[in-house]
Formats: sequence, C-alpha cells, structure tokens
Amino acid sequence: MDDKYKFIDFLGLRFNVANDLSVLVSAILVFILVFALSRKITMRPGKAQNVLEWMIDFTNGIVKSTMPDGSGRRFNLYAFVLFLFVFVANQLGLIFQLKVGGFTYIKSPTTNPLITMGLATISLLLSHYYAVKKFGFGGYLSNYARPVKFLLPINLLEEFTNFLTLSLRLYGNIFAGEVLLALIGTVAKSVGAVTFVAAIPLAMVWQGFSVFIGAIQAYVFTTLSMVYISRKMEQE
Repeated sequence: MDDKYKFIDFLGLRFNVANDLSVLVSAILVFILVFALSRKITMRPGKAQNVLEWMIDFTNGIVKSTMPDGSGRRFNLYAFVLFLFVFVANQLGLIFQLKVGGFTYIKSPTTNPLITMGLATISLLLSHYYAVKKFGFGGYLSNYARPVKFLLPINLLEEFTNFLTLSLRLYGNIFAGEVLLALIGTVAKSVGAVTFVAAIPLAMVWQGFSVFIGAIQAYVFTTLSMVYISRKMEQE
C-alpha cells in the first residue's frame, strides 16, 4: 500500500504516529468492550455476562490445551487480553481508517511488522522468564543442549525461527487482506458506475472473509504463544 505516515522524534527515538495511535485505539476498544460486558456481574448472568464468560472460557481452553497439568492458570489473563487485543487490532482497519492530508493516522496496527514483532517479543520473553524462574538460570541454559548436546545450534536457531514465524504469520495475513481491499477500492473507481456497483458485493464478501481471517489469526497467535511458553517450562 502507498500509505504515508507522520513520524515524531523524541529523546533520540523515532515514533510512527499511525502505529502508536492504532495500538492505543485498539487497547481502548478492548477496555471498553470488557468494561461494558462486566458492568453487571450476577449469579444469574445476562447476555453481556454470558458473552464475557464465553470469551474467558475460550481463552482458558487455549491455555489448558497447551498446559493440561494446571500449571498454565497463571497465563489465563494474559491469553485473554492477548487474544482480544490481536482480534480487535486485526479488525480495526476494516472498520475504520483515518487519513488526513494524505497521511494515515489510524489503521490495523498488525499490518506493520514492527507491531507483530513486538507482540511476539512479549510472548517469547515471558516464556524465557518463566523458564528461568522454574529451572534456574543454569537449568534454563542446559535445556538448549537437550536431549543431546549436538542439538544446541538447532535449538538456538529454533528460537529465532519461532520469533519470525509467530510475528510474520500474523503480519502477512492481515497486511494481505487490507492490500486486497485497497485494490478492490481502486478497481471500483477505475471506470465509473459500472465498476463501482460490481465491486460492492466483492468488497462485502472480502470484508467478511477478512473478519474471519482476523479471528483465526488471533486464535493462532494466542495458541502458539501458549505453546512456546509451555515448551519452555518442560524438560526433554
């Protein structure tokens, strides 16, 4: 896409305004959603509470499937927040985009690889932290030489490939969806009323499919994050 972005330099660091605003808007939307659904918690749940409990059960199920021994309960809240944030971030650009003066200010933040790499880094840092906490630093390092020592280079390379696959899979799927929507919009404006009318059903179908893809990618990202954490907490 030919989007242009504003940048702000602060304390020697350069910030992409679109990335920062999009992440902030996604986080606010997640807060509003959970806050609205949890306003009235009762023993006999209403529709809003049922939706919230279903989402919690869904993400708890992801954690339980990767750590069935019950050790993963501490990650239930993380999985819940991660899934909701990634899901909302994936859908943001489909629902609302803000462009002013030729510059993009709000889009799906997961269409930028730096954002998805940041999310992947959080999950992988958590996996390393809890591995050190469980086995100690020496035990953590020795896990790279298991089950046999000559696998050390492969195990180290796997850390890098895990990071790339976790981040770039999410980025690639969401970015490709928005690029295709932009192409459909370009085709709609190319000739006139004929192409505009013809592009409407195509755009609606692809937007619906993109919502589905966004949900699937949020599920995959959360599941893989839990898988990587669970593997770090086990010894071969």
